[in-house]
Amino acid sequence: MVLLLNNTGTQVTEFLMICFPGMQDTQHWLFVVLAPLLVWALGANFVLLLTIQQETSLHEPMYYLLAILSMLDIILCHTVIPKVLLIFLFNMKTISFAGCFLQMFIMNTFLPMESSTFLVMAYDHYVAICHPLCYPSIITEKFVIYVAIFIVFCNLLAILPIPVLAARLNYCASNVVENCICANISVAKLSCGDIHLDKLYQFVSVWCLLGSDLVLILLSYCFILRAVMHLQSGGAATKALSTCGSHLILILFFYTLLLVFIFTNKARKKVPSEVPILLNVLHHLIPPALNPIVYGVQAQEIKQEIIKILKYQF
Repeated sequence: MVLLLNNTGTQVTEFLMICFPGMQDTQHWLFVVLAPLLVWALGANFVLLLTIQQETSLHEPMYYLLAILSMLDIILCHTVIPKVLLIFLFNMKTISFAGCFLQMFIMNTFLPMESSTFLVMAYDHYVAICHPLCYPSIITEKFVIYVAIFIVFCNLLAILPIPVLAARLNYCASNVVENCICANISVAKLSCGDIHLDKLYQFVSVWCLLGSDLVLILLSYCFILRAVMHLQSGGAATKALSTCGSHLILILFFYTLLLVFIFTNKARKKVPSEVPILLNVLHHLIPPALNPIVYGVQAQEIKQEIIKILKYQF
């Protein structure tokens, strides 16, 4: 481990992750809570992917979007949470320089991708409810492919400068990161150089990507709500509100958790430092654990296919 001061002229080659500075003796108990959540999140998303892949009746655009969401959840969970659990249980706090910036790149890229996927799913619901006759001609397999390519390249181009700007900095001082995760600002503030450009670019890119997604999602659900209120069938209106309501709650939970993390991180003098760190960890774990339940199991077609697969296996 390299922990050197400015005047040595030697570069940091690895970082030391100090998750909860004030809870070093008790943080291992978090393993008991987080490990089952990780197992559930990965298991549920894998089952959902397997079900969609095996059942030809689910080879439709809306289920392809669910599969994309599950893949993003698996990647985010697998990138972040196992390392956090190793820190809690075995005190394995070191992470290589390259490994840290790879984790930073994946987090900063795939979280906005998940946000964009939520937006496309909201648009799918909007077309299905507000323009049902046009749905088969608008939401097609080709549409999903084009949207997936756009999401990947748009977020890659927008987010790539964040880890690049952080990696170019001169890390010649402390290598102790007061976080469980290689968050951009937590790492960048350890450098000997000016990080104002890093902060500015992250602020602008995150708010442009996630902020625009959230506004368009809320707008879509406003149109959906207006259309539902004009439905003649009470049963259809109730079903539409039930389905879209649960989806909207989950989406708002995703963004609320992120916003609370951002604001508590800015108010570190008034909020214990452990709070934004814990929120950062939970934001990579709770949505992936809930998404398969709300989006997958709630759909009768998927629920029936999962039961069929489980009966066949056991």
